[in-house]
Parts: sequence; structure tokens; C-alpha cells
Amino acid sequence: MPDRLPIDYDQPLNGTMAAYAQQVLICTGQRDWTSRIEDDGKHHTWGHLARGLKSLLGRGGRYANPFNNILVSNSSFPPASSYTGTQSTASAFLFPSFKYFPSIPIEIQEPTGSGADLSTFVRAFLLPKKLSAMSESLPEARKAELTRKPELASRFTDALNIYHSPVILICGHGGRDMRCGVMAPVLENEFRRVLRAKGFGPAGSDSQPFDSSGHAHVGLISHIGGHKYAGNVIVYMPPGMTMKASSLPHPLAGKGIWYGRIEPKHVQWVVEETILGGNVVADHFRGGIDRNGDILRL
Repeated sequence: MPDRLPIDYDQPLNGTMAAYAQQVLICTGQRDWTSRIEDDGKHHTWGHLARGLKSLLGRGGRYANPFNNILVSNSSFPPASSYTGTQSTASAFLFPSFKYFPSIPIEIQEPTGSGADLSTFVRAFLLPKKLSAMSESLPEARKAELTRKPELASRFTDALNIYHSPVILICGHGGRDMRCGVMAPVLENEFRRVLRAKGFGPAGSDSQPFDSSGHAHVGLISHIGGHKYAGNVIVYMPPGMTMKASSLPHPLAGKGIWYGRIEPKHVQWVVEETILGGNVVADHFRGGIDRNGDILRL
């Protein structure tokens, strides 16, 4: 790392992950973005998806809720088609729900509309199932508006569950801070090399199913906080993950583990200990999340 881009090796990492309920990972096909991702992709549907989610869930938005932090990130994963029938759409992953949506509508209609739009996606998947006790003073109509409507999920028939393939995300947002911009491409190559040596191939090609045992998704993502701890890595272990040696359930199945200060020399350790062994590497642990959205600390 260049001298002008110092890494913080002094502050304890445990607890430096900001609490969040879910992470929406927008598929852009790009490997870097402007500092504010909502300012990027002005002529792409993925850019409209980022701006739409920010407008609905951010401060002053229709579904804004300070106790339901939805982390909206861009990723280098390629998007699916930008059109479904006559509707413009974008693609995204959702964690720790472990879902992939190839076609999310980017238009925002009135909530009373009968069709599926971006607000339908938000109400079906991103709102909390139960509101925080801090919301008790809200009017009943407002509480109902801010609560998830699971019956709307049936409108997204092309959604895919990620049940077997681990997902490794590396912050590579050089447009925000060059520490991750410098470190991420090297880490990405090393993760691919080590995973390939351990029997994991790239998932999603024509010959390799999108979600299957023995394949892994590795990609770059936008700012997740803590550039001074580069490299920043999130490992999402799918709920159907098993231990290869015994076929027993993986101890970290359904969880997302955040690591900081990951260098190329640590990658094999992360793969062997966390992905294959089911152990958390405590020295690099920033925080974690389970499938219910509960935050994990050591």
C-alpha cells in the first residue's frame, strides 16, 4: 500500500461494522463508481434502482425508518436484461435473505397501484416484519405502511434463492477511497485463485449453475464503511452450506461475516478457516449478521 494511503492497525476491529437489517447488492457490471453511488449510472437502469431505493428508504422517503437500516451497495456482478416485457428493470442480490432478483422494476408508482413497481419490492422484502418498540407512538396507519407485506413477494416469480454457493464481496470503491481501490483487485484475484485450488469454480456461467455446491461468487462492491481498514471483505455463507468432509451443516450457514485489514497473505486463511472450516478469524472480525438480521459480535 502506498505511504500516502495508511491503514489503521491500532483500533480494535470488533464492532466497527455498522448495524444493518439487509444489504441490497445492485448488479452494475462496473468495477468502480463515483463517490456517491446514487450519482452514477445516469443512463443505466442500475443507476435508477440505486436512486429509487435511496428516495424510498432514505431520509424523508416514504418508507424511511431509522431503525431499519438497509445497506444499498453497487457491485461488479453483471446485470441481467434491462427490460422485462415493456418494463425497465435492474438486477440485485439481497442478503442475508440470500436471494437474487434478475428483474426489479425501477419505476415508482402510487402504493395503491395493482402492478409491481419498486415500492412493491421494498414492501415485499425490505421493510421489517415487526417494527421497533420505538415506533409504538406512530399512528396505526403509519405503522402498517412501514411493515413488510410478504404476500407481495409472489409478484417476483423470477427470484432465485442462493442456497449452496458462498458469496465473497470485496470493497473496491476507488472512487470513494483509493485504499480499497488499490487492495481490492489483488484480493479478488487471490480469492479466485485459492477458491479454485480448493474446488470452487466461478458460478453463473452457461456450464456452471448459478447456485450449486462447488461454486462461489466473488465480486467487488461499493463503500461499506471503514476504508481505513482495507481490505474490507464480506463473506456470506449460504443457508444450505455443509462441511465438505462430513456433510454436516456449516456452523456459519446463513450468516454474513465482515473482515477488515485483509491482505493477500490472509486470503488462504480466510478460505480455509471461514469458508471451509466454519470458524471466524477473530483478529480480522468487524462484525456479522445472521439470517434473521440479528447483529453478531465477539
